Amino acid sequence: MFGMSRREFLLGSAATAAASSATYALGKSVMSADMQLPIGYFDHSIVPGTVTEGMMGFGEGGPAPTIRLKQHETKSIQVINNLHEASIVHWHGLRHANNMDGVPYLTQRPIEFGETFRYEIQSPDAGTFWYHPHCNTLDQMARGMTGLLIVDEPEDPGFDHDIALNIRDFRLGTDGQFVALYKPRNAARGGTLGIVSTVNWKIQPTYQFPAGSLVRVRMAVTDVTRVGQYRLEGANSKVMALDSHPLISPTPTTSILLAPGQRADLAVKMPEEGESAKLVLDTLAGPRPMATFTSTQATVERSLHEIAPLPANPVSEPDVDNAEILEFVFGWSPDGDEPVASICGSLGYTFWSINRTPWLGDTPGPLDPLAVMKLGKSYILRLINNTPNDHPIHLHGLAFKQLRSDKRDIPNVFTDTALLLSGETMDVALVADNPGDWAFHCHVIEHQKTGLAGYLRVE
Repeated sequence: MFGMSRREFLLGSAATAAASSATYALGKSVMSADMQLPIGYFDHSIVPGTVTEGMMGFGEGGPAPTIRLKQHETKSIQVINNLHEASIVHWHGLRHANNMDGVPYLTQRPIEFGETFRYEIQSPDAGTFWYHPHCNTLDQMARGMTGLLIVDEPEDPGFDHDIALNIRDFRLGTDGQFVALYKPRNAARGGTLGIVSTVNWKIQPTYQFPAGSLVRVRMAVTDVTRVGQYRLEGANSKVMALDSHPLISPTPTTSILLAPGQRADLAVKMPEEGESAKLVLDTLAGPRPMATFTSTQATVERSLHEIAPLPANPVSEPDVDNAEILEFVFGWSPDGDEPVASICGSLGYTFWSINRTPWLGDTPGPLDPLAVMKLGKSYILRLINNTPNDHPIHLHGLAFKQLRSDKRDIPNVFTDTALLLSGETMDVALVADNPGDWAFHCHVIEHQKTGLAGYLRVE
C-alpha cells in the first residue's frame, strides 16, 4: 500500500529537483524576487496586557502582510524558512501551475529550516484569496501562519476604500499564552474551537471611513476549525462575491455562512457621521462582535447602485448533461489502519477517510489518487457526508460549480471550498482543465490531518 510507484518516484524526483533549483542562498537571487516572505517565530500582543510567546508567522512579525497582484499578473515571492522545522506555502483558491501549489511531496518537497523557495504565482481569477502552510499545518496555522492574498480586477470597480479582514481564533488562556492546540476527542468530532476570536489579530478592532463612502470589505476565514454565521448590521450593504467568484445577484449581509477556507466580499455604504456598522458572529453563546466600522466626517455621498456587478472570472462552464459522475464518501476511518511517520505534522490518529481510504500523512510516497480525470472533460463530483459533523471540502487548483443539495437550497456559484453539512449530499461540477495532482481535503485542519484528505489527478 505504501510502496512508491515509478510515477510517484518520478514525481518526487521532479519535485525535489524543482525545489533544489529554487533554493537559494541569501543574495542576488533573493533580491531579484518581487517580494521576500520570511517565515519565523515572534512574540505578539493579542490579549490586552499580555504578550503571546511562541507565535509563528509570515513577514517581519505581527499579522502576515496582505499580498496584492493584478489578475493575470505573475508575482515572484521568495519564501525564507527561519523556523526550526519544515514548512511550505499553499496559495488557497488559486488556479495556477501545479508545481507552485505548495503541497509537500505532491507538488514539491518541504522547505527545510534555512532554505528558501521562490514561488511564481499567477491567477486567471480576480478576488479574495489567502495563503497558509500545508506542512506541520495545524501547529503553524494555529500559531499564526495565515495571510491574505488579493487579486485585483484589471479595472477599478469603483470603491472608495478596500479592507481585508483575516478572521480567525487563537487558543489562548487568560494569560495570553497558548493552551493545547487541539484535543483528540474533538478532532474525532467537529474539531477543537478557538478561545479568542480576532480580526487581523485584534479583538474587536475599529476601522474608520468617511460617512457615505463605499467600502469593499473582504472577509476571509482562515481559522482551523470554526464554521460560523456572520452578519453586518448598521449599514446598507450586500455580498458581492463568495470564495473569489462574483455573484450574479448580490445577497443580503444578514446571514453569511462561512467555514474555514471560505471568503466573502461585501459592498458597504458607510452610515452617517458618528454612526457605526458592526460585523457580528452568531454563536451558541450569543452574538459576538468581531469588528466595528465607524463613520468619520463625510467627504462623499455614494450609492451602492454605483457599483456594477463584478466581472465574472474566466472559469469554464461544465457540460453537466454529459459529465461523468464521481462519488466521494466522507466518513470515519476503517479500523486497523495506523498512520505512518510524517515530517509534516500528522497528529498520530486516523479518525477520518474519503471513500474509506484515510490519508496517512505527507510522505515521499503518497497514496494513489482518489480519481483520475481526463484533461478538458466535465465531471460531477458527488460529495456524500456520512458523518454527523460539518466538513468544508476544498479542492486545490480547480474551481467547481455547486449544483444541488439534498438538504437545502444552495447558490449555483463557482467555488473552491464547499461546506458539506452533517449528512448532506451535494453535487458539484467542474471542467478538469488544469493538469496535475490536486489536493482534496476537509479544511477543518484536525480532520485533514487525521485522514480526511487525498488528491485528484488531472492528466
